[in-house]
Amino acid sequence: MSDQDNGQVSTLQRPTTDDPMVWKAYWKAQGWSWRTEPEIDAERQKYLDERRAVVPDIEKGIYPFGGIKLSRADVEWLLATHENGRGPVDWHDPNQRNRKGLDLRGADLRLTRLHYLPLACMQGGFEDLTQEIRKVDFDRDMSLGDEIRIAAVHLEGANLFGSQLEEANLYEAHLEGTELGYTKLLEAKLTGAYMQKASLVEADLRNANLFGAHLEGANLQLAYLGGAKLDHAYLDNSTVLSNTVLVDKQIGSVSLQGVNWAGTDLTGINWKPMKMLGNELEARQSKKSLIDEMGTEYQKKMVVLFPYMQAIRANRQLAVVLRDQGLNEEAAYFAYRAQLCQRVLLRLQKKFGQYLFSLFLDLLAGYGYRPGRSVIWYLVTIFGFALAYFAIGHLPFLPDAFVFSLTSFHGRGFFPGLGTEASLHNPLVVMAAFEAVVGLLIEISFIATFTQRFFGR
Repeated sequence: MSDQDNGQVSTLQRPTTDDPMVWKAYWKAQGWSWRTEPEIDAERQKYLDERRAVVPDIEKGIYPFGGIKLSRADVEWLLATHENGRGPVDWHDPNQRNRKGLDLRGADLRLTRLHYLPLACMQGGFEDLTQEIRKVDFDRDMSLGDEIRIAAVHLEGANLFGSQLEEANLYEAHLEGTELGYTKLLEAKLTGAYMQKASLVEADLRNANLFGAHLEGANLQLAYLGGAKLDHAYLDNSTVLSNTVLVDKQIGSVSLQGVNWAGTDLTGINWKPMKMLGNELEARQSKKSLIDEMGTEYQKKMVVLFPYMQAIRANRQLAVVLRDQGLNEEAAYFAYRAQLCQRVLLRLQKKFGQYLFSLFLDLLAGYGYRPGRSVIWYLVTIFGFALAYFAIGHLPFLPDAFVFSLTSFHGRGFFPGLGTEASLHNPLVVMAAFEAVVGLLIEISFIATFTQRFFGR
């Protein structure tokens, strides 16, 4: 394309200088605005091309750029020539999401400026364990510890500000002190990643897998974590979660089962939009396809039951941490969600007696977390029996039938106002006795649920 077609005033020939500003203008004219560095020389290109042709060997810990120090200029050239010149993966194009990004497993990118680079689907860590285990020879005595360690990319102190890392595989990657502000990490695999003191301000981590990730001292201010799996992650009192967004309307909420909070301040988070944890949402989703793949009845049961067990633990653990930080209303909500999950689990376990009793406690008082329900049931019972006494016993509704219902509910057999009619065969006496039993059940259940809530019993 000519400079006239581009609307450029000066001709943009291929630069013959190492001036970064000249090269930056040249790359922008070529439609590669993410390139900022002078292109590497032919000798370096040949070397990187030879390395790229290396076939990975998991057992031997061999990767194309394993242990090799790469610069930004190197990475830019590798992206531009990726897949015979097809270029970097465009994650926004659904047809490209099955492509593999750059294989940078084991590469040394410490302190490298990689801001705004298109690194979607990058391979920077051990692949999915279920796939890789099949490739490893387990006839020899070994663990996967060394394989995982060798495959992890080294990005300590690197600048990845605003980079596109959607679906990147960063399994146990080294991201200590890395600048990841505004980075796109949607659906990224960050399992066990070392992210101590990393900056993740306004990073997009929706649907990212952060299982077991180390986030001690990390700054997640205003980060988006809707649908992310933070299960068993490590945080501490220097981790910043101020205004972190934990819910996405389309994707769902973050999963928090087994998180090691270690004093993390949770008071700066708005918990109101979170209707349920991601753990509970996952448990509620259909497992039929997985059940069909299971062999034994035990396996089938565990596919359904285990997610609910995790959801119960996640809600209870979060409730405890929130309560310890004085967030009592939020703690009560998640404790209530735990009870709801417990009730579903009882039904799935076919413990129908316990399930029905749990349902009764929920309807009566919301397990002690919805006291307004008890007041409603109290009024419904009093006025309901008062209407019965009015219709059957022909007592005036006010005050006779109402007072008779009130005293029957609390009096346990004391029937004032009936005079000589207080016979055991009198329909009013029978109804009053029945109301007394109902009142006793309501009061016992009310006391039991509140005791459980306030005393943890």
